Amino acid sequence: MTNSLSSALPTRRPTIALLVAVSAVSPLALNIYLPSMPVLVDVFDTTAAMVQLSLSLFLASIALAQIGIGPLSDRYGRRPVLLWGLVVFILGSVVCALADSIEVLLVGRVLQAAGGCAGIVLGRAIVRDLFDRSRAASMIGYVTMGLAVAPMIGPAIGGTLDQTFGWRTSSYLMVVLGVLVLVWAAAELHETNHTRTRGGGLRGLIASYATLSRSSLFWAYTITSAATSCVFFSFLGGAPFIAANMLDMTPATYGLYFMMVAAGYILGNGISGRFSARVGIGRMIIGGTAVLVVAVSAIALPFALGLVHPLSLFAPMFVVGIGNGMTLPNAIAGAVSVRPDLAGAASGLSGSLQMGAGGLASALVGWLVSGVLWPGTIWPLVLVMAVACAVTVVAGTMTRRLEHAGDGI
Repeated sequence: MTNSLSSALPTRRPTIALLVAVSAVSPLALNIYLPSMPVLVDVFDTTAAMVQLSLSLFLASIALAQIGIGPLSDRYGRRPVLLWGLVVFILGSVVCALADSIEVLLVGRVLQAAGGCAGIVLGRAIVRDLFDRSRAASMIGYVTMGLAVAPMIGPAIGGTLDQTFGWRTSSYLMVVLGVLVLVWAAAELHETNHTRTRGGGLRGLIASYATLSRSSLFWAYTITSAATSCVFFSFLGGAPFIAANMLDMTPATYGLYFMMVAAGYILGNGISGRFSARVGIGRMIIGGTAVLVVAVSAIALPFALGLVHPLSLFAPMFVVGIGNGMTLPNAIAGAVSVRPDLAGAASGLSGSLQMGAGGLASALVGWLVSGVLWPGTIWPLVLVMAVACAVTVVAGTMTRRLEHAGDGI
């Protein structure tokens, strides 16, 4: 392993298990509440639209908080920002557990998201602090491979707790897990950012992002990661409608098939973890985008031939997961490596755009599939996924060209 830090500044490396844990609390909190959402309509005597805000505001809070968390960690260090983020996450979980109205619950969810996303942003930045670019891609691949498990098991845990002990139990569990991760991080995580930027506050934040915005290479990597995420988020927005209306799948059956997508993503991240340092992030991105092109084409073909079956959708999505797992860790590692001294800001900005673009793609497909364009068919999903895939190919190719041209800041 090649350490990017100088020998004069030795740093005790946190374990991969800790980085997975701090990165997983926010995705787990997002997904563990999903089975309880219908129950909350009656619990709080409110509307489904208000309950849906607990998901929408959570995603919006993640996207916005990442913009500030990254530069703060560049200025003040990864450790204090991460620990304070976990404190805010715990506070939000307590608010959710004690909520007596939907409005209070929404406040808790916003706090959960804002605090918990510190782990996502800083997990990537810490890896970049400790390793050179190629090795960072491998390590991010391993971290996100473990991270993929949280969304996969979250709904199952939440549904079981809700049915057995009531909906508030999920919030109490997140309080306990938040405290455990906070204590673990406080004991094991030593400061990894030894090249802190000068200047703080709003001026420092603007300066960091202004510096990054002048880099064509940073934008190429960021657009690659955002467009790759859109391929997957498009599926999240349209698949429930397609599963219910076209494939006659029950929610339980859908959940079982969805595990194929998560398994593909885990496999793709495992490939990144094993080969990125050896092959290089540029080749891994090109390989991942090629897999995505094949997978999206494979979705369209059987439906065009009239082969309507759950595997016609989920088998290609398994391959989409592999392509995403190969592309995302390498694109993220590239984005945070353009300026290693601004790794936190780069992680925050690229993560925010990744989440925002994915959310828009998900909403667009859900809107189209639900009856605006080609209702009751798979083609709106294929169309949006194909467009996102094309953008991924173009942006991924640009990263290679800009790297060879020596473009940076």
